[in-house]
Amino acid sequence: MIARIVLSLLILLSASFAAEAERARDIGVPFEGTPGPLNAITDIKGVEVGQVTLIKGKDVRTGVTVIFPRGRANATPVYGGTFDLNGNGEMTGQAYLQDFGVVHGPIGITNTNAIGDVYAGIQRWSQKQFGEATWPVIAETWDGTLNDLPGFHVTPETAIEAANAAKTGPVDEGNVGGGTGMICFGFKGGIGTASRTITLQGKGYTVGVLVQCNTGDRKVLRIAGAPVGAELAHKYLPCEGGKCASEPQPDQGSIIIVVGTDAPLIPTQLDRLAKRAAMGLARLGSYSGNDSGDLIVSFSTGTTNANNPDQTAPVPVAALANHGIDPLFEAAVQATEEAITNALVSAKTMTGVNGSRVFALPHDELRAILKKYNRLAN
Repeated sequence: MIARIVLSLLILLSASFAAEAERARDIGVPFEGTPGPLNAITDIKGVEVGQVTLIKGKDVRTGVTVIFPRGRANATPVYGGTFDLNGNGEMTGQAYLQDFGVVHGPIGITNTNAIGDVYAGIQRWSQKQFGEATWPVIAETWDGTLNDLPGFHVTPETAIEAANAAKTGPVDEGNVGGGTGMICFGFKGGIGTASRTITLQGKGYTVGVLVQCNTGDRKVLRIAGAPVGAELAHKYLPCEGGKCASEPQPDQGSIIIVVGTDAPLIPTQLDRLAKRAAMGLARLGSYSGNDSGDLIVSFSTGTTNANNPDQTAPVPVAALANHGIDPLFEAAVQATEEAITNALVSAKTMTGVNGSRVFALPHDELRAILKKYNRLAN
């Protein structure tokens, strides 16, 4: 009899967890625009995402996220762009992006101390996969509040594992991959993604965004226009050693934003697209503070002649006309805003190194605030 009761409780508990909303739309956050089927960067045909999450003992809370613009079996470069909103961070490959406008290899995101290890791992992986080491774009954000950052727990093998795990389909969000130990607007943050589908000059295109959110000033946080940060400014503040903060922390930590599209764009247009992602971040109230490295990389899978070394003659490139590009810009803003919100909503409360504890954004209170300001969608 007792066993049956316990089993029934476990079934109910399991059903409760399964029914729990994990993404922003599911709990009633309204957004503009039309998402793709997955509402993820993988709505762009060919894009694959691989992640490895490292949670060990009380101290290790980190990982790696890898994005392949054309999939891990395709080494063809893509045109790329970049925008440095605030340079208190690191993203490799920016000189190559500025001069050649090309992303050669996958885009990796990890913690601050793991840039070199992830770069080395991707080079080793590509050497084995294609017979030649590629030059990946690797970016970082700082997870030292929850993770034993000086322990260098991410290794080249971690990056290789993430690359091998890359796939199409839904993308895990929140406390996963490179976002495992990250903090976003003073709440638990991490990985988030979203997409938009548009019709432009008679053809359908997709814009997809993936973020690693570890930035933001709590008091300015706005979700769907509602002042969520102001309403929760002194609640759910991070704790360390059994003592919780009495005031919100300043803007710090960094965010990496990856914007992809299947629309045919040249590098200068992709630079412009990357800048629009910064406006999506601003929609959440961010002012891109001095201590936050806010870096953006963009790419297009819609062109096939990006820096082919075998070509010696002039290369024809068909790009969208600038005068009709506005829907792409709007889609990048919308998808970035939703991707960051998804990172916040999907993340779970986490305890890490030195007993530090960072709380998740409470869904019930978020819904109450949205309702108070007439912004609740359902």
